Amino acid sequence: MTRIVGIGHNDGPSLDGGRGFRRYAWKKARKELIGARVPVEIVRLRVRRAQALGLAYPQYASILLGSGRDITGFLFTVGGLQLRLARELEAAPAVAEKLRRLEGAGRMALSPPEEPAEAFRAELEAATGARIEAAAPAPERGASWGLARARILAALAPLRLPRDAVVMIGEGEEEERWAEAARLARFLPGEAYFGARQGAGAPR
Repeated sequence: MTRIVGIGHNDGPSLDGGRGFRRYAWKKARKELIGARVPVEIVRLRVRRAQALGLAYPQYASILLGSGRDITGFLFTVGGLQLRLARELEAAPAVAEKLRRLEGAGRMALSPPEEPAEAFRAELEAATGARIEAAAPAPERGASWGLARARILAALAPLRLPRDAVVMIGEGEEEERWAEAARLARFLPGEAYFGARQGAGAPR
């Protein structure tokens, strides 16, 4: 029977028959990934990499261990970006600054389902001053698992990024479910990545 695990789960060895060998194989693979003792130079490189991605080191290390891949992209939802609705799209200064400082990973966004994705991408770039490489429509609220997966993968397609190397920055249980459907590396709430929502205004 196929096991279904949640996003961020490291999918370690199961406890059914044959678990002895699987446990050995899992420990060996994990040791090869992180090493019995990680050299100080590697730790320093990882700390710098986490800083470039705008992540706390424990967040970065957890994702690295869970997926076995470095992060190559971020997929931002409207809620995750803490956007505000006004005459023009508004982003909190801290959000815009962090997007601009993000290095070494692609920036992708999900537009509201009813808005043209390319127009939203251009407006988001103008509002933040950060390069947004690709955008695609977000799944509609209540979308099926399959449709949510297809929409997320469509957002990744222009940059040809492996799904298990992309982190979604979103908001709420439904958006976390989208990330699970596409089997992304991790889902992080916008407040965990950008900090607490700042200023008044309704999310766009």
